[in-house]
Amino acid sequence: MNMTDLVHAVRSAFSQHFPGDSARVFQAPGRVNLIGEHTDYNGGFVLPVAIDRRIVIAARPRRDRVVSLWSVSFAQGSEFSLGSIQTDPQRPWSNYVRGVAWVLEQKGFALRGMDAVIAGDVPIGSGLSSSAAIEVATAVTLRSLCGLSLVDVELALACQKAENDFVGIRCGIMDQFVSTLGRQGHALLIDCRSLEYELAPLPAGFAIVVCDTMKRRGLVDSEYNARRRECEQGVELLRQFLPGIALLRDVTGTELGCHGEALPPVVRRRCQHVVSENERTLKAVQALRSGQAEEFGRLMDQSHLSLRDDYEVSCRELDCMVHLARAVPGCAGARMTGAGFGGCTVNLVRTDAVPAFVETVSGRYAAEMGVSPEVYVSRPSAGAGEIA
Repeated sequence: MNMTDLVHAVRSAFSQHFPGDSARVFQAPGRVNLIGEHTDYNGGFVLPVAIDRRIVIAARPRRDRVVSLWSVSFAQGSEFSLGSIQTDPQRPWSNYVRGVAWVLEQKGFALRGMDAVIAGDVPIGSGLSSSAAIEVATAVTLRSLCGLSLVDVELALACQKAENDFVGIRCGIMDQFVSTLGRQGHALLIDCRSLEYELAPLPAGFAIVVCDTMKRRGLVDSEYNARRRECEQGVELLRQFLPGIALLRDVTGTELGCHGEALPPVVRRRCQHVVSENERTLKAVQALRSGQAEEFGRLMDQSHLSLRDDYEVSCRELDCMVHLARAVPGCAGARMTGAGFGGCTVNLVRTDAVPAFVETVSGRYAAEMGVSPEVYVSRPSAGAGEIA
């Protein structure tokens, strides 16, 4: 769906399920990470971009403290009281809304109930962060309907806390941050420790193409937590040589080269990925600022190899998709994106080569894997807000 279709869908469903006064409409985008993978929880750098796929909410305040929801995508309703917010195991999509309300209540904000309809075109389970999009869309909606004094960075942090503490997923700050603070035509460099951020312009004449392998990420939770533990183990062991370090963010490639032999081989490889990925991400921003699209693409390629070989979070489907993409003229760089073990790749493709890229990669992947991929050509989009 495009934005017009999404807005029509939520307005139509709202008038059906909540007749009466009209609703206001809010949106928040999904995201794709261009480079900087598995660096966020190590205090490092990430470079995501908000994409032109989003969650849209039509909402109207109520006089009581009840939140009544309808999901267009799931054709389900869910209702809860702001005075007693519990998870709903039967309608897990509603827990992202509930979690945001729960966090804002904990922070002492005076919330009002609301009637709300939710729709979206961020593919669920593909690694494009539909969860952060619904959280941020909810927070923006509540901020406006309830007149909350909540600046954007605080809003993003509240959404992260909702996912961490209410939904129970130990995500970093990247997804909520870029969904809130993204800007059209730009990627967003985020320092995941200081929360400082800066915009980086995407190169003219290139498009971002996201290829969904259609492999869903069954191993991701257990393996994600294992990678976090291995990184933490690396920091503990490196402290005997580098006592001032708190996270892998504090370790340089030179330092890891000097002291890496003291680490178990698997832990060393995990650390090697994180340390080198932080350095690649900063180089990638320099490449964007100087208009060096080919250098940016080269760094994307290196990132994928590191994720495949050192961090070991790729899979046959992702590797196949990257290999096919790099063989197409006009593709400057390709890599897996997201936690791994399935999901999507992200590709930097010359605009004039996009049609051939989509046709070639889709056809060859279907022939190799026996499943047709979803391919999205995306523009870097603005962050969350109200739709006039």
